[in-house]
Amino acid sequence: MQGEIEHRLAQINQIMSTYDPESELSRFNRADTTDWIPVSSHLYIVLKTALEINRQSKGAFDITIGPLVNLWGFGPNIRLESIPDQTGIAAALERTGPDKLVLHESSTAVRKTRSDVYVDLSGIAKGYAVDQIAVALEHHGIAHYMIEIGGEIRARGTNAQEIPWQIGIDKPQSPGRSIQKVLSLKSAAMATSGNYRNYFMINGRRYMHVIDPATGWPAENHLASVTVLADTCMFADAWATALLVLGPERGMVIAEQLGLPALFIVNHDGIFVEHASSHFQPKDTQNIIITFLAAFFVVGIAIAAMAAGIMMGRRPLAGSCGGLRRFGLECDAGCGKSCSARSAHKSSRSNQL
Repeated sequence: MQGEIEHRLAQINQIMSTYDPESELSRFNRADTTDWIPVSSHLYIVLKTALEINRQSKGAFDITIGPLVNLWGFGPNIRLESIPDQTGIAAALERTGPDKLVLHESSTAVRKTRSDVYVDLSGIAKGYAVDQIAVALEHHGIAHYMIEIGGEIRARGTNAQEIPWQIGIDKPQSPGRSIQKVLSLKSAAMATSGNYRNYFMINGRRYMHVIDPATGWPAENHLASVTVLADTCMFADAWATALLVLGPERGMVIAEQLGLPALFIVNHDGIFVEHASSHFQPKDTQNIIITFLAAFFVVGIAIAAMAAGIMMGRRPLAGSCGGLRRFGLECDAGCGKSCSARSAHKSSRSNQL
């Protein structure tokens, strides 16, 4: 089972990573053509879903913003020491937009309307990877599991205590980590996107990693983080990004229109205030003692610059550890080393898909 999971993670990384110059996506981005390009079924499904969410989000989620992601230093290259000039931003914006990709209706082929289109799937690929692991586990008849890749989560059944999985949402603060809220998750996926981990500071101003496709600048609003619940992690992953771009007001309007279960954590002058859409109604287990959470092991597997946490059949895969350290909790999976020691080699590039 572990070998199959590792194979699937490696396969998805080799398809969708912009950090691997030989991945299918990297080769697609380099293709200097506007002819039809055959793509794998995995890539086609993700592209199709991304374009649909682009339409539903009124352009807030856009996978063609790769040129802007790279320009702002959030791609495979090193970070910036100064912000890009408006001329460069305008030139990059010309290469973006959903009209730059056309999907063939009867085959898994895609055409770029400009040869210099650059697709970035960092806002959806991890969610898709989680879903693929869930498919593998269920194919083997596993009815109880929790999967986590880079903060994107999918759970089914119950945990070792035969209650729904207890999932923590980070308090959106930097530095340091603490839990803002704990949710019970059963037969659902969850993704959170925020402005408090991946960012840089220039002249006292914070620039977060999520780019607003409308302006070409990092999104800027009072939304500190947003959590989305959905049937699939791919859907939750993409919508968490889209709502972070939209901000609390516009994001809430769209969440209500589409029936999205979303929790917005808004920063009001340093005070974090929660605003939930009417469909966000998971059982709140805020008062569960945090040490109770530490009783659970979450598996960490580092494969091709991805970090995954998986518990299946109410038992962890043998020989690995990780997971709950994202909540500031230490664990021991019986591997003879602390999780911090075993995870050190993977932490710097765990979110590069």
